[in-house]
Amino acid sequence: MEQSWIMGLIGGLIIGCAGAVYLLMNGRIMGASGVIGGFIDGSGRNMERGSFLAGLFIVPAILAATVYPSQTNVTSNLFIVAAAGLLVGIGTRIANGCTSGHGVCGISRLSLRGIVATVFYILAGGLTVVLFRHILGVI
Repeated sequence: MEQSWIMGLIGGLIIGCAGAVYLLMNGRIMGASGVIGGFIDGSGRNMERGSFLAGLFIVPAILAATVYPSQTNVTSNLFIVAAAGLLVGIGTRIANGCTSGHGVCGISRLSLRGIVATVFYILAGGLTVVLFRHILGVI
């Protein structure tokens, strides 16, 4: 039996623990899009956000290069990957939050807004896969 699901479980536990620690230490939700947005627009440039962002980008890069190289079976077309990243960024601004804010922290706090946002981005992701993979054959 394939054991790759264990890595997803471990990653989910780490993200959940990180969200709880961030909330307990700072009294704020660990929403990555809010942290990134505040850092970019200048409203929240401080050591806390800088450290969070450094860890968000540097640790996965180190792990991918040394311990667990990343593999994807979706596409090797960098244009599609860049377009997908841009659309995710736009979606987080429209939804006023991202999966870490709404999905991890919002649902755990039983926030109706977080639950509704999570339902809609899961549905949108599923419809996107059906459209682009199965109907259009792009990915």
